[in-house]
Amino acid sequence: MTSDTSDHTARFGPIGIWSSALHRPAPGDTGGVAEAVAELDELGYGTIWVGGSPSVEEAGTVVAATRRITVATGILSVWQHEASAVAEQVAAVERASPGRFVLGLGVSHDALTPRYARPYSTMVAYLDALDAAPEPVPARSRVLAALGPKMLALASDRSVGAHPYLVTPEHTAQARAALGPDALLAPELGVVLDTDADRARTTARAMLSFYLKLPNYTSNLVRLGFTDDDFADGGSARLLDALFALGDTDAVRARVDAHRAAGADHVALQVLTHDQAGGLPRAEWRELAAALALPRAT
Repeated sequence: MTSDTSDHTARFGPIGIWSSALHRPAPGDTGGVAEAVAELDELGYGTIWVGGSPSVEEAGTVVAATRRITVATGILSVWQHEASAVAEQVAAVERASPGRFVLGLGVSHDALTPRYARPYSTMVAYLDALDAAPEPVPARSRVLAALGPKMLALASDRSVGAHPYLVTPEHTAQARAALGPDALLAPELGVVLDTDADRARTTARAMLSFYLKLPNYTSNLVRLGFTDDDFADGGSARLLDALFALGDTDAVRARVDAHRAAGADHVALQVLTHDQAGGLPRAEWRELAAALALPRAT
């Protein structure tokens, strides 16, 4: 892994974990999430990204269950939560655990949001409302889901930076150029720890097929040189190999290094397993922490 460290890397850590299961625990889970996030804290990860459109309150339970790690929403949909209520909730988390929560914001997708319209203008208005709240959410405590040039520029101007999802190292290089040198760049990276290439691609394809129905992602992939042929049948081998780290921990390390060399301050790993039933891949999280030589908490 690269040894270069930015101020953002110091705050967010070089490696984080992204998981939607952290706010949607598997049926019958009676405390496994709290135990799992406490272990992520101890393993040395820098940030926990609570995926799957969580609320601030849901992410706040992760903050409460940990002691030092940064926790971020990955990503809260601006269509689902009023800005004034969000600002109030963020302030409450900040009072309880100063400096440990970051509000990740996104405009979601037309197919998922009945009111979807004018996403850029909607995000600008939402940020304005957060600024105008009785207890504003400061720019350094919010990050934007951003893929295209306009949203990346907004992320640089109005937040700590960008958290792109489902991207390649080439996109990371483009995003760094759009953001400028000072903004946080924290891409998500899907990981399948399986040395059987066909099986690993099948696991990744099971996740990717959903996102290939969403034009925000496919439009970004087209900008990166992929075509409709790559989107057929859940994703071509070329697309899967570009978007995911497939194989052993050395493959993951190499892909993390590629994102870091392209300008990422932090890489958020989303571990996928062949049984994607909402469980927590704790064994894989431990394996990656050891392989990536993360500094264990003391």
